[in-house]
Amino acid sequence: MANKQAELEAVLYAAGDSGVEQEILCQLLEISQPALRELSNHLKDNLNKRADSGLQLILINNTFKLTTSPKCADVISKFFQKDVNKSLSQSALEILSIIAYRQPITRIEIDEIRGVNSSGAIQTLIWRGLVKIDGKKDVPGHPNLYVTTDYFLQYFGYKSLADLPLIENFSEDIDENGQVDLFESKGKADAHLENNDKLGD
Repeated sequence: MANKQAELEAVLYAAGDSGVEQEILCQLLEISQPALRELSNHLKDNLNKRADSGLQLILINNTFKLTTSPKCADVISKFFQKDVNKSLSQSALEILSIIAYRQPITRIEIDEIRGVNSSGAIQTLIWRGLVKIDGKKDVPGHPNLYVTTDYFLQYFGYKSLADLPLIENFSEDIDENGQVDLFESKGKADAHLENNDKLGD
């Protein structure tokens, strides 16, 4: 039981904000639904009893998620307020460009294009309000579909997705590392961020 509980906690941590559906968890952990309910109750109780734990286990629409505890709300709020002022990393910009031009798109499809796992950067983009989950793809596992938000347009100074630079125009915009700046310049984005309201205001 202890090993299964550790596995459950690890899987939910790796899944991030998306969580994992009960059926998929049963398959991964090779246990029945009643056993999963018992296991999840143990993990939930353990997290709640631990004074040093900043996490909680929740169940929403048959999907288990590890989220931050309400008792840590103040510091989490400060973290997001600080994080929103940071410049986006190159990998985050790369993922954002893929989502912008290929939306709606799943994380697996993004990973296939990039060749590396994109989970962390996608969560950062969601935290920043630039990307959101918009339904699930009708394939086995029903993965989340990601799209850009209205704040994405505001952030980069576009009125609509139709204003995005055309892919065909990128041949002259390749930098020394072989990367294309899909949003013309990060400086433009930072300028718009400074002139617009911050997330959560």
